[in-house]
Amino acid sequence: MVEWTYKQHLREMKVGLARVSSVGQNLESQLIALEEYGCDKIFSEKKSGTTTKGRTALKDCLEFVREGDEFVVTRIDRCSRSVLDLQLIVKDLESKGVTFSATEQSINTRTAEGKCFLNMLSVFSEFETNIRKNRQMDGIKANKDKFKGRGQTIDVDKIKTLKYEEGMGATAIAKTMGIDRTSVYRLLKRVEL
Repeated sequence: MVEWTYKQHLREMKVGLARVSSVGQNLESQLIALEEYGCDKIFSEKKSGTTTKGRTALKDCLEFVREGDEFVVTRIDRCSRSVLDLQLIVKDLESKGVTFSATEQSINTRTAEGKCFLNMLSVFSEFETNIRKNRQMDGIKANKDKFKGRGQTIDVDKIKTLKYEEGMGATAIAKTMGIDRTSVYRLLKRVEL
Protein backbone atom coordinates (compact mmCIF):
# COMPACT_ATOMS: atom_id res chain seq x y z
CA MET A 1 0.00 0.00 0.00
CA VAL A 2 1.29 3.47 -0.88
CA GLU A 3 2.22 5.62 2.12
CA TRP A 4 1.09 9.24 2.07
CA THR A 5 1.28 12.32 4.22
CA TYR A 6 -1.06 15.23 4.80
CA LYS A 7 1.29 17.48 2.78
CA GLN A 8 0.87 15.20 -0.23
CA HIS A 9 -2.87 15.80 -0.12
CA LEU A 10 -2.34 19.49 -0.66
CA ARG A 11 -1.74 18.51 -4.29
CA GLU A 12 -4.11 16.61 -6.57
CA MET A 13 -4.17 12.89 -5.82
CA LYS A 14 -5.34 9.67 -7.36
CA VAL A 15 -7.34 7.93 -4.65
CA GLY A 16 -8.22 4.27 -5.20
CA LEU A 17 -10.97 2.03 -3.88
CA ALA A 18 -10.65 -1.76 -4.00
CA ARG A 19 -13.61 -3.97 -3.06
CA VAL A 20 -14.55 -7.62 -3.06
CA SER A 21 -17.86 -9.04 -1.86
CA SER A 22 -16.73 -11.64 0.65
CA VAL A 23 -13.98 -12.41 3.09
CA GLY A 24 -12.85 -15.42 1.02
CA GLN A 25 -12.10 -13.27 -2.03
CA ASN A 26 -8.74 -11.61 -2.67
CA LEU A 27 -8.14 -7.87 -3.15
CA GLU A 28 -4.55 -8.31 -4.36
CA SER A 29 -5.11 -7.91 -8.12
CA GLN A 30 -7.13 -4.72 -7.60
CA LEU A 31 -4.53 -3.27 -5.22
CA ILE A 32 -1.75 -3.96 -7.74
CA ALA A 33 -3.76 -2.41 -10.59
CA LEU A 34 -4.53 0.71 -8.54
CA GLU A 35 -0.88 1.09 -7.50
CA GLU A 36 0.25 0.66 -11.13
CA TYR A 37 -2.27 3.33 -12.18
CA GLY A 38 -0.49 5.68 -9.77
CA CYS A 39 -2.90 5.89 -6.85
CA ASP A 40 -1.39 7.83 -3.96
CA LYS A 41 -3.80 6.35 -1.41
CA ILE A 42 -5.94 3.23 -1.60
CA PHE A 43 -8.96 2.29 0.51
CA SER A 44 -10.10 -1.34 0.54
CA GLU A 45 -13.03 -3.34 1.87
CA LYS A 46 -14.69 -6.74 1.77
CA LYS A 47 -18.39 -5.86 1.51
CA SER A 48 -21.21 -6.39 -0.96
CA GLY A 49 -21.54 -3.69 -3.60
CA THR A 50 -25.32 -3.97 -3.91
CA THR A 51 -25.77 -1.21 -1.33
CA THR A 52 -23.70 1.58 0.19
CA LYS A 53 -24.91 0.74 3.72
CA GLY A 54 -22.10 -0.45 5.98
CA ARG A 55 -19.41 0.39 3.44
CA THR A 56 -17.04 2.27 5.74
CA ALA A 57 -14.07 2.24 3.32
CA LEU A 58 -16.23 3.78 0.60
CA LYS A 59 -17.48 6.42 3.04
CA ASP A 60 -13.93 7.16 4.22
CA CYS A 61 -12.70 7.39 0.64
CA LEU A 62 -15.48 9.79 -0.35
CA GLU A 63 -14.72 11.96 2.69
CA PHE A 64 -10.99 11.91 1.93
CA VAL A 65 -11.05 13.10 -1.71
CA ARG A 66 -10.62 16.82 -2.39
CA GLU A 67 -11.13 19.12 -5.35
CA GLY A 68 -8.88 18.11 -8.23
CA ASP A 69 -8.49 14.52 -7.01
CA GLU A 70 -9.32 11.47 -9.11
CA PHE A 71 -11.42 8.68 -7.52
CA VAL A 72 -10.23 5.41 -9.10
CA VAL A 73 -11.60 1.86 -9.18
CA THR A 74 -10.60 -1.04 -11.40
CA ARG A 75 -14.20 -1.56 -12.63
CA ILE A 76 -17.38 0.31 -11.79
CA ASP A 77 -18.93 -2.71 -10.06
CA ARG A 78 -16.09 -2.46 -7.52
CA CYS A 79 -17.63 0.87 -6.48
CA SER A 80 -21.31 -0.08 -6.69
CA ARG A 81 -23.65 -2.56 -8.35
CA SER A 82 -26.61 -0.21 -8.00
CA VAL A 83 -27.26 2.37 -10.72
CA LEU A 84 -28.79 4.81 -8.25
CA ASP A 85 -25.97 4.43 -5.70
CA LEU A 86 -23.32 4.85 -8.40
CA GLN A 87 -25.03 7.96 -9.76
CA LEU A 88 -25.24 9.42 -6.24
CA ILE A 89 -21.55 8.68 -5.64
CA VAL A 90 -20.55 10.30 -8.94
CA LYS A 91 -22.80 13.30 -8.21
CA ASP A 92 -21.15 13.68 -4.78
CA LEU A 93 -17.70 13.46 -6.39
CA GLU A 94 -18.61 16.01 -9.07
CA SER A 95 -19.92 18.44 -6.45
CA LYS A 96 -16.46 18.27 -4.82
CA GLY A 97 -14.66 18.74 -8.14
CA VAL A 98 -13.42 15.12 -8.14
CA THR A 99 -13.35 12.95 -11.28
CA PHE A 100 -14.26 9.25 -11.39
CA SER A 101 -12.16 6.71 -13.34
CA ALA A 102 -12.06 2.95 -13.89
CA THR A 103 -8.73 1.42 -14.90
CA GLU A 104 -10.16 -1.57 -16.80
CA GLN A 105 -12.97 0.33 -18.55
CA SER A 106 -12.89 3.48 -20.69
CA ILE A 107 -14.41 5.57 -17.97
CA ASN A 108 -13.29 9.01 -16.92
CA THR A 109 -15.91 11.58 -15.95
CA ARG A 110 -13.71 14.39 -17.32
CA THR A 111 -15.18 13.61 -20.74
CA ALA A 112 -18.75 13.42 -22.02
CA GLU A 113 -17.98 10.00 -23.55
CA GLY A 114 -16.65 8.73 -20.22
CA LYS A 115 -19.80 9.89 -18.41
CA CYS A 116 -22.02 8.24 -21.03
CA PHE A 117 -20.10 4.96 -20.87
CA LEU A 118 -20.24 5.04 -17.06
CA ASN A 119 -24.04 5.32 -17.09
CA MET A 120 -24.42 2.53 -19.67
CA LEU A 121 -22.13 0.15 -17.78
CA SER A 122 -23.80 0.88 -14.44
CA VAL A 123 -27.17 -0.13 -15.91
CA PHE A 124 -25.68 -3.39 -17.20
CA SER A 125 -23.94 -4.06 -13.88
CA GLU A 126 -27.18 -3.70 -11.93
CA PHE A 127 -29.02 -5.78 -14.55
CA GLU A 128 -26.42 -8.56 -14.18
CA THR A 129 -26.77 -8.48 -10.38
CA ASN A 130 -30.57 -8.74 -10.61
CA ILE A 131 -30.38 -11.59 -13.14
CA ARG A 132 -27.96 -13.51 -10.88
CA LYS A 133 -30.21 -12.94 -7.86
CA ASN A 134 -33.29 -14.13 -9.79
CA ARG A 135 -31.45 -17.25 -10.98
CA GLN A 136 -30.41 -18.05 -7.44
CA MET A 137 -33.98 -17.65 -6.17
CA ASP A 138 -35.33 -19.81 -9.04
CA GLY A 139 -32.75 -22.50 -8.21
CA ILE A 140 -33.69 -22.42 -4.54
CA LYS A 141 -37.41 -22.71 -5.37
CA ALA A 142 -36.81 -25.53 -7.85
CA ASN A 143 -34.70 -27.50 -5.38
CA LYS A 144 -36.58 -26.62 -2.20
CA ASP A 145 -37.71 -30.21 -1.65
CA LYS A 146 -34.14 -31.49 -1.93
CA PHE A 147 -32.96 -29.32 0.96
CA LYS A 148 -35.43 -30.72 3.51
CA GLY A 149 -33.50 -33.94 3.87
CA ARG A 150 -34.32 -37.25 2.28
CA GLY A 151 -34.92 -39.26 5.38
CA GLN A 152 -33.78 -42.89 5.60
CA THR A 153 -33.61 -44.45 2.12
CA ILE A 154 -31.53 -47.54 2.95
CA ASP A 155 -33.34 -50.62 4.25
CA VAL A 156 -31.74 -51.14 7.70
CA ASP A 157 -33.71 -54.34 8.30
CA LYS A 158 -32.23 -55.89 5.15
CA ILE A 159 -28.72 -54.92 6.32
CA LYS A 160 -29.38 -56.57 9.71
CA THR A 161 -30.68 -59.71 8.02
CA LEU A 162 -27.69 -59.97 5.70
CA LYS A 163 -25.24 -59.36 8.54
CA TYR A 164 -26.69 -61.37 11.42
CA GLU A 165 -28.70 -64.10 9.69
CA GLU A 166 -26.65 -64.69 6.56
CA GLY A 167 -23.27 -63.77 8.07
CA MET A 168 -22.23 -61.40 5.29
CA GLY A 169 -19.50 -58.81 5.80
CA ALA A 170 -19.88 -55.07 5.16
CA THR A 171 -18.29 -55.24 1.69
CA ALA A 172 -20.59 -58.07 0.57
CA ILE A 173 -23.66 -56.29 2.01
CA ALA A 174 -22.72 -53.06 0.21
CA LYS A 175 -22.26 -54.93 -3.08
CA THR A 176 -25.55 -56.80 -2.69
CA MET A 177 -27.55 -53.65 -1.87
CA GLY A 178 -25.71 -51.34 -4.28
CA ILE A 179 -24.66 -48.89 -1.57
CA ASP A 180 -21.38 -47.60 -0.19
CA ARG A 181 -19.57 -49.73 2.39
CA THR A 182 -19.27 -46.74 4.77
CA SER A 183 -23.07 -46.53 4.83
CA VAL A 184 -23.23 -50.17 5.93
CA TYR A 185 -20.75 -49.53 8.77
CA ARG A 186 -22.58 -46.38 9.85
CA LEU A 187 -26.00 -48.08 9.93
CA LEU A 188 -24.69 -51.20 11.69
CA LYS A 189 -23.07 -49.02 14.32
CA ARG A 190 -26.36 -47.19 14.87
CA VAL A 191 -28.24 -50.53 15.20
CA GLU A 192 -25.70 -51.82 17.75
CA LEU A 193 -26.12 -48.73 19.97
